[in-house]
Amino acid sequence: MSVKAKKHLGQHFLTDLSICRRIADAVQCNGAYTKALEIGPGMGALTQFLLENKAFETHVIEIDAESVEYLENNFEALENRIYSHDFLKADLNGFFQNEPFALIGNFPYNISSQIVFKLLDHIEVIPEMVGMFQKEVAERICSGPGSKAYGILSVLCQTYYECEYLFTVDETVFNPPPKVKSGVMRMWRKPAEELPISYAQLKMVVKLAFNQRRKTIRNSLKSITPEGYDHPFFTKRPEQLSYTEFIELASSILAKA
Repeated sequence: MSVKAKKHLGQHFLTDLSICRRIADAVQCNGAYTKALEIGPGMGALTQFLLENKAFETHVIEIDAESVEYLENNFEALENRIYSHDFLKADLNGFFQNEPFALIGNFPYNISSQIVFKLLDHIEVIPEMVGMFQKEVAERICSGPGSKAYGILSVLCQTYYECEYLFTVDETVFNPPPKVKSGVMRMWRKPAEELPISYAQLKMVVKLAFNQRRKTIRNSLKSITPEGYDHPFFTKRPEQLSYTEFIELASSILAKA
């Protein structure tokens, strides 16, 4: 039995096992957690290598009923650790009783950004993420200020995580092959630091700025800037500000509001 890739789920099954091993080997763990959750394991190409790592216990979450049946029939080691759920709707706070866990996967491209935003909503319980994305998305997360790729995800991810682009994967090693190249990256949570604003506040300011990225900060943030208030960054555009400068700017504006 094999599983047929379903277009509406964005399934592209990785067929090169050497790449699966490279992804699994990129997981660091370092004692920061004892459980890992793989999103969308499909037929377990990556799962088999994650199961070899005894530093953590591998669990999987899969929305496709056919894939769930395949995993149940072929991976005894995953007994009681296969969750037939939509990851985007899952309650991550109670998933492992608030224990920290890693997030790993060959992520469906059509929801990969949503997966990262959900990770950011649960920073406190996810010390590490290793995943495959559309190449442009992985590059965007890891890009620094001044590049065209730099954007909302770059700022938010780099505020809380060390982000590292690991390697590029060609279209030909998937079934069916996607129309784009893929990129594997790692995010490792930074040491806890008391920031002057919350994640929700930072996200609001960053999204406002990048939603009008061709405008200066003065114009893109006009709706939340107190009358008569000025800041040295107001003459810049959002892609010119580092994550630390965004934190400074956001906390300054919100303190005056």
